[in-house]
Amino acid sequence: MLSHIVSSSGFRPFSHCLLSWMRSTAGSRPNCLMQRPVFRLNFSRSWSNIPFITVPLMRTHGKPFAHRSELKHAKRIVVKLGSAVVTRGDECGLALGRLASIVEQVSVLQNQGREMILVTSGAVAFGKQRLRHEILLSQSVRQALHSGQNQLNEMAIPVLEARACAAAGQSGLMALYEAMFTQYSICAAQILVTNLDFHDEQKRRNLNGTLHELLRMNIVPIVNTNDAVVPPAEPNSDLQGVNVISVKDNDSLAARLAVEMKTDLLIVLSDVEGLFDRPPGSDDSKLIDIFYPGDQQSVTFGTKSRVGLGGMEAKVKAALWALQGGTSVVIANGTHPKVSGHVITDIVEGKKVGTFFSEVKPAGPTVEQQGEMARSGGRTLATLMPEQRAEIIYRLADLLTDQREQILLANKKDMEEAEGKGRLASPLLKRLSLSTSKLNSLAIGLRQIAASSQDSVGRVLRRTRIAKDLELEQVTVPIGVLLVIFESRPDCLPQVAALAIASGNGLLLKGGKEAAHSNRILHHLTQEALSLHGVRDTVQLVNTREEVEDLCRLDKLIDLIIPRGSSQLVRDIQKAAKGIPVMGHSEGICHMYVDSEASVDKVTRLVRDSKCEYPAACNALETLLIHRDLLRTPLFDQIIDMLRVEQVKIHAGPKFASYLTFSPSEVKSLRTEYGDLECCIEVVDNVQDAIDHIHKYGSSHTDVIVTENEKTAEFFLQHVDSACVFWNTSTRFSDGYRFGLGAEVGISTSRIHARGPVGLEGLLTTKWLLRGRDHVVSDFSENGTLKYLHENLPIPQRNTN
Repeated sequence: MLSHIVSSSGFRPFSHCLLSWMRSTAGSRPNCLMQRPVFRLNFSRSWSNIPFITVPLMRTHGKPFAHRSELKHAKRIVVKLGSAVVTRGDECGLALGRLASIVEQVSVLQNQGREMILVTSGAVAFGKQRLRHEILLSQSVRQALHSGQNQLNEMAIPVLEARACAAAGQSGLMALYEAMFTQYSICAAQILVTNLDFHDEQKRRNLNGTLHELLRMNIVPIVNTNDAVVPPAEPNSDLQGVNVISVKDNDSLAARLAVEMKTDLLIVLSDVEGLFDRPPGSDDSKLIDIFYPGDQQSVTFGTKSRVGLGGMEAKVKAALWALQGGTSVVIANGTHPKVSGHVITDIVEGKKVGTFFSEVKPAGPTVEQQGEMARSGGRTLATLMPEQRAEIIYRLADLLTDQREQILLANKKDMEEAEGKGRLASPLLKRLSLSTSKLNSLAIGLRQIAASSQDSVGRVLRRTRIAKDLELEQVTVPIGVLLVIFESRPDCLPQVAALAIASGNGLLLKGGKEAAHSNRILHHLTQEALSLHGVRDTVQLVNTREEVEDLCRLDKLIDLIIPRGSSQLVRDIQKAAKGIPVMGHSEGICHMYVDSEASVDKVTRLVRDSKCEYPAACNALETLLIHRDLLRTPLFDQIIDMLRVEQVKIHAGPKFASYLTFSPSEVKSLRTEYGDLECCIEVVDNVQDAIDHIHKYGSSHTDVIVTENEKTAEFFLQHVDSACVFWNTSTRFSDGYRFGLGAEVGISTSRIHARGPVGLEGLLTTKWLLRGRDHVVSDFSENGTLKYLHENLPIPQRNTN
């Protein structure tokens, strides 16, 4: 927290400094008349552990950034704080908590080596608070002397003139900023400007020189219009061209200042999330993620903020003026309690916050538009006949073999680029690679999905006669729109697409950059197959520079997220998902327990297949548990010899290491998914000890027992709490294709909705259909004419031939 950061740096806790500052400005006024501002240290995250930025910050100013992801390279940044951000809800006094959070974020960025400039409102509000106190104090003394205490509550406070409030509040506002920035060893400087400072050439040069000198000395300039002397604003008099802009409000000021100082980024904080396609709060209003010059004709502006001079229309005009001058702009909400504590740093990190102004309009649709297309296409897909959906999948299977050469050529490009850059580990390179045999297996799996999809969507699960002529059905329906995020494995794309098609779901796909060429052609073939029945847009490949964390926030477009990749990817997505369920697995820490009654002929064969056939797979063996009675036996020697021949690096568990004089390297953690030719060996005393070990160190993925004792095997099968539990088989059977599901969207280790390999059934939910004849609930009351029957009815059998 902030107080911890401050005290650890040798400064007084910020709360002490703030209280001292408040006492110095408040004097000895009576508590009954002093409306003390409330300050709470309640930030949503602490910045004490944030490392300095490692991306290069130097750039040649000229064109604004084209994409959000480039904002992290911004060197010089102007942050404009609107009146609604700085002031309290009663418009009298400052929102101290928000201000402290903003100062903290600005300080973090300044300490990363950036040049921060603050354009702030608040002098009028703070001055209004101070003058109100003075008037109340003066009136209370006079009233108490002449009229008695009873009239004190009836005193009216006169309307205060804004320029007088600004004069009274400016010094206190700056003193507050000084106190806040001091806690981060940052010096701030005040600059008051008027329109003349920009239009008089000598004054403009003086202002420019002052600002550059302050930035050179690592000082944060705090700029404000000199509201004590500024003339009243004239409507529609600003933004008259590239070289002319009137400083009538802080939006205009911030834009002019950003261009004058050749700033990389202007952040305009207001009391709304950004720019909407219609007035915020109205039905169907949508936040505009990226705004382009010329789009303002299609936008309806609402009323302006409760305080301040500039409405959203003024902000957009100022933003477009700055954009034309070479500065990138983001308009965002600086008042929302859940995001204001990190809104500035999130913007600079390139996260999808507020409205980003860009001159570069992408050729394709935005991810929001893709989500809408997937939703619409999925609903149409779900209404097709089952044989029509199957026909699409059969067509996709044929295309995988017919277009084999083009697919392998695209995959070759991905492999060459990945090997050239040297960024992918060996297991990921294996997952990236496609081959003729892989494509043939894919085609076979897709045909299995097509054959099994005839009785999926719309299948009746339950029929109940509620009462006479009132019948209820529970039927299967698609979940909605799925977002599948996968790494390295391009063969995942047609598998998941086929399952989504069979289940009538819309689909958004986000593949890794390393498989861009392969994913592109596979997605093209998928859309070609979907075109058979006019639902081409049902499956969308996200090609924009959308970060995964931003995709996880689209809760109004996405119904389920399915990550396919490393355990770290799954954890990151589960953490980032905002109100969207995530179907994923943790690490694939798969165990094989070799019992004392295991067959010598079976063990080495099963261990070799589980560990060596495809070590990069999530269902590959990672920990081999050996019954202690097998140590120093020919069976144990055969296992070790086989692993050495296969060049498997062995790590010894603590118990195993204690039995050996010269042991392999002791394992660092028993919860390790190697994903390569590495394996941990540990010793257990019996089957119960093996089960306990699996429950303590496993990931509930796939666990196997090798034994000839049926009773021991059944005990293991019933007591191991994992998604897949096998007897005398390889762990590698844990797979949707091998289970006869055709394919899988992933292997789930969660316990809700679906578990294990998730095929077609896991992508369906249900809805209830009730058919009646003028039935009302009141007829079933105690004095009603009808009674509930609740009779189970036979389920009709559908023709699946």
